Amino acid sequence: MARQGKILLVDDDPSLRRLLALRLEGAGHEVESAESGAAALRALDSYDAECVITDLRMDGMDGIDLLQRLSHERPTLPVILLTAHGTIPEAVTATQRGALDFLSKPVDKDVLLARVDQALEQAGVAGGDWREVWRSRIVTRSPLMHRLLEEARLVAETETSVLITGESGTGKEVLARALHDASPRAGHAFVAINCGAMPEQLLESELFGHEKGAFTDAKQAQQGLFRSAEGGTVFLDEIGDMPLALQVKLLRVLQEREVRPVGSQRSLPVNVRVISATHRNLSQAIDAQQFREDLYYRLAVVTLALPSLRERPEDIAPLARHFLDGIARRSSRRARVYSPDAMERLCQHHWPGNIRQLSNVVEQNVALTRGHVISPQAVDKALAGHGERPGTKTPTLQPLAEARDAFVRDYLIQLLRISEGNVARSARLAKRNRTEFYKLLNRHEIDPADYKH
Repeated sequence: MARQGKILLVDDDPSLRRLLALRLEGAGHEVESAESGAAALRALDSYDAECVITDLRMDGMDGIDLLQRLSHERPTLPVILLTAHGTIPEAVTATQRGALDFLSKPVDKDVLLARVDQALEQAGVAGGDWREVWRSRIVTRSPLMHRLLEEARLVAETETSVLITGESGTGKEVLARALHDASPRAGHAFVAINCGAMPEQLLESELFGHEKGAFTDAKQAQQGLFRSAEGGTVFLDEIGDMPLALQVKLLRVLQEREVRPVGSQRSLPVNVRVISATHRNLSQAIDAQQFREDLYYRLAVVTLALPSLRERPEDIAPLARHFLDGIARRSSRRARVYSPDAMERLCQHHWPGNIRQLSNVVEQNVALTRGHVISPQAVDKALAGHGERPGTKTPTLQPLAEARDAFVRDYLIQLLRISEGNVARSARLAKRNRTEFYKLLNRHEIDPADYKH
């Protein structure tokens, strides 16, 4: 039986949208509709579509423009084009640019449903929902994270080395495990080590192994993490903290695909994929001669930047509930819940320690709450224990008026920088008359002279 999926239907003809939606819904699919390419992009910010069906010819952003945007921003999302007879050559060209297929109008119902089944299978849905398998540890409803996970899924299928960047506590090891689980190496070991957690000699031994008697206390040989992960993945956490002398040896391992245990005169072949992570700015570390540039380019063939929790505030509530459920399963007790005011406290906090800090607060709230409902006072107390006074936190979300003013001010400054302080040119770029533009500058206390060169 074909897998039911989530379809985004894009067409500027409302009657055709209704007809196609009825056919798709009749086959069990969930359908979201959009009347233009721009509306489709807005819908994808909140609707996790598994396939897009779009008309080729639309006013404004047409199907080709939408395909190009999706190919860049959501490369794993299959796109099916709808085309009239006269635009078939254009549709053929579009398939060469990444569209899964094109269907001629009027659209045959059976052909439509067959193409959708094919699209869902290509997206990894028909054989088991990949969202529930390889990324099952990742809890998110953030468009930022969904785009990152689409990139991760693409790179997971290759042998490419990946560098994961992000602040401490954002879940870099969780993403690394997801990459491993989505890769052809998933059936082999995933071995992780923190490169900043041990001295150089011990770290070298842990990574590459050692011979018996290689150093004091080396009472027996050890094969090391690279060899124990044979066929699988080695995750080097906090790679930016690795000592320079050991960086040279790691570079040789990556180049030669072999390791030399401490105290040994021979090298041994290894077959592993390397994923690394750091919270440091490695470009600055290279400039400061604290990190080797040649090693950086070996490790960072693809870089995945994890957003901080304050950049994905929509994930705070589902993550908190996820942690509550996990604690309840481990303790075989009924899951606690946050009161609405308590959850609001969590969602308004800026979380400098990111997901790790949120997990800690949730666990403390559960441990110190007798009843079923966690109160706002419990949240305040837990945050105070992190050295943060309740009531003085920076809110994650600004009030609408403040956010609008901040956007307008930044936009005006950007225009003045582009025009080098030329108000007339800035006004033309903004499609406003000069008098109105001057009023906006005065309202936001911006002096054009500050941007003249």
